[in-house]
Amino acid sequence: MFLKTFFSTIFLVLVLFSCAEDHETKFSSINVTTNNNKLVEINIPKAEGNDEIAKTINTEINKVVSASLHIGEGAPNTETSIEENIEKFNTEYNTFAKDFPESTFPWEAQIDGEVMFQSPAIISISITSYLNTGGAHGNVHISFLNFDAGTGKRLENESLFISQNDFESLAKTYFEESIEDKSILFDPENFQLAKNIGFSEDGLILLYNTYEIAPYSAGIIEYTIPAEELNSLLTINSPY
Repeated sequence: MFLKTFFSTIFLVLVLFSCAEDHETKFSSINVTTNNNKLVEINIPKAEGNDEIAKTINTEINKVVSASLHIGEGAPNTETSIEENIEKFNTEYNTFAKDFPESTFPWEAQIDGEVMFQSPAIISISITSYLNTGGAHGNVHISFLNFDAGTGKRLENESLFISQNDFESLAKTYFEESIEDKSILFDPENFQLAKNIGFSEDGLILLYNTYEIAPYSAGIIEYTIPAEELNSLLTINSPY
C-alpha cells in the first residue's frame, strides 16, 4: 500500500510539472518576408505554447511591426498582416522610384525584436526598427512591450505601479543622475517620464527615442532603475 501511494504521488507531481511546462510561453525567432520583397528585413520573436496566450502576444507584436512599416500621413493600419505591410512598403518605393527616377538611393527597413525579460509574472519584449526612405539619415525607433505572462495581455505603463507619483519621483532621481549635461534637453527644467518602460534582469529600463526629449544629435537616452528599488512600487507580484 505504501509503495502504491508513493508511486501515485510521484506520478501526480510529474503530471503537474509537465502541465506547468506545457503552459509556459516559449519563444522562437522568425524571419518574415514575401516573394517580392527586396527592401525589408524582419527578425522577431514568436510566442509558442498556450494557444490563447501566444496568439495574444503575437498579435501585439504584429501590430507594432506593422505600424513601424507605415509610410506617409494618416494612422497606420495595424490590423493587416506584416506580410501585407512589407508588400505595401515595397510598392510605395517602386512608385517613388518611378516618380523620381533621378533618385538612386534605395529605401530600406530593418526590424529586430528580442525577449528582454521573462518570468512567471511578466514578459518584456523590445522591437527596434530602422527605416530609411531617402532622407539625410535613417530613423531608429525602439518600442518596449510588457505582457502579463499568465494571460498574454499587454500591460500599459500606468498599470505597472501602485502609485504613479511615487514611481515618477523615483524615476526622476535616476534620470537626473544619468544626465550629465542637461543643456541637451528640450526642456531641462521639467521632467518627462519615458513612454518606453521595460523589464530586464538588472531592473526597469526607461528609454527615450530620438527627438522625444532631445535633438537628433543626443541619440537615444536610457537609464535603469535597479530591481531592488522596485518591489514596493509594482502592482505585479514577484516579477523578479
